[in-house]
Amino acid sequence: MTPDRSREARDAGDGVTAVAEDYLKTIWSAQEWDDAPVTTSALAARLGLAASTVSEQVKRLVDAGLVVPAPYRPVELTDAGRARALRVVRRHRLLETYLVEHLGYGWDQVHEEAEVLEHVVSDLFLERIDGLLGRPVRDPHGDPIPSPEGAYERPEAVPLTDCAAGELVRVVRISDARPDVLRWLAERGVVLDAELVVVHGATGERVGAVVVDGAGVVDQVAGAAPLRLPPDAAEALRVVRAARPGSAA
Repeated sequence: MTPDRSREARDAGDGVTAVAEDYLKTIWSAQEWDDAPVTTSALAARLGLAASTVSEQVKRLVDAGLVVPAPYRPVELTDAGRARALRVVRRHRLLETYLVEHLGYGWDQVHEEAEVLEHVVSDLFLERIDGLLGRPVRDPHGDPIPSPEGAYERPEAVPLTDCAAGELVRVVRISDARPDVLRWLAERGVVLDAELVVVHGATGERVGAVVVDGAGVVDQVAGAAPLRLPPDAAEALRVVRAARPGSAA
């Protein structure tokens, strides 16, 4: 019999399909940088599916012991569901890193490729990639890569839009939700570990966007006029506050 190659049919030998893994990863990812509850409607919006379709799949995950059985409440993973989600997240982020560092992909091109590959590569293949990459702890967008044991720690980063005028910050995470935004930022030197100085508009208020002092971005644009970030670009950035040279510890 010819094996069924559909995403619904593929599993890791334990009955958990690729579709189920996508749901688990999406549920977990929804709270990686935002502690807001994950509702069925919010999950449907993230997946681009009808709420009825999502509700049915969530019921299957409950039956499989991967989602907490709590009707009319936010969707929450069980310990087993979280472990499975982190396993898929690890695969996805290692694959993204490999595609960028060894196959010449741009950081705005890797998400869809990794979405497919994460369900089909073997554990041995993934281990070889991990070793080849030098055991990286973050992917090309700054998202932490869970350990093989499922350990994960979210960086103490804040949205750039929460920072005050005059603060020196370092970029540690850039959302990959919008490839066009990633390209726009990269073309202007706003990449991981870039240092930015947040400034305001002439009125002292934010004028529809965060404005960043070009002299604090990267060498390529040193001395340039302040760089105005559109709202979607500013909202894609998470940063840590950095000490200025010569400042007190």
